[in-house]
Amino acid sequence: MAIKYAILGLLSWQPFTGYDLKKVFMDSTVFYWSGNNNQIYRTLVQLHNEGLVTNEIHYQKSLPAKKVYSITGEGTKALQAWVSANPEPPELRNKFLIQLAWADQLSNEEINTLLERYEEELKLRLLMHKEKERRGRAAPRRTPREEYLWNMISENISAKFESELNWVGQLKHDLSNWKD
Repeated sequence: MAIKYAILGLLSWQPFTGYDLKKVFMDSTVFYWSGNNNQIYRTLVQLHNEGLVTNEIHYQKSLPAKKVYSITGEGTKALQAWVSANPEPPELRNKFLIQLAWADQLSNEEINTLLERYEEELKLRLLMHKEKERRGRAAPRRTPREEYLWNMISENISAKFESELNWVGQLKHDLSNWKD
């Protein structure tokens, strides 16, 4: 994910501090970014230097001042250009498949254990995704169409986990009946 455009998108919804952006990323299943805080702040500085965002310092009683970032007109144009660019196909890299490619070295019991651990991890992630959705996500709902799009993004994430779980179930079933 291009963090630059994720930040611009969030700022097109509402102004945020760097800390608030970090919380949105951490709590979101849509923004599957795994960077660090420094990357958010570096990107905000870069966006500011490019004139795509502005910041305003808000002073608080007995708390440190905070910088609140907002998107500029140029930032909105850059975001719209990125959104309308050709989409990339989904990332199909899955480290587990590389493990599985060499799993013939394992006993039947070891392969089954490996598949069960993977299955449990998938179930946990699906459960976490659904729980985050249940609690309500940080998502704009400015129009019914925007709300629908965000709901469909969530459904896409759930469907991927469910599809992978079905695939693992089929694999476990087939291997349990395997005859050499």
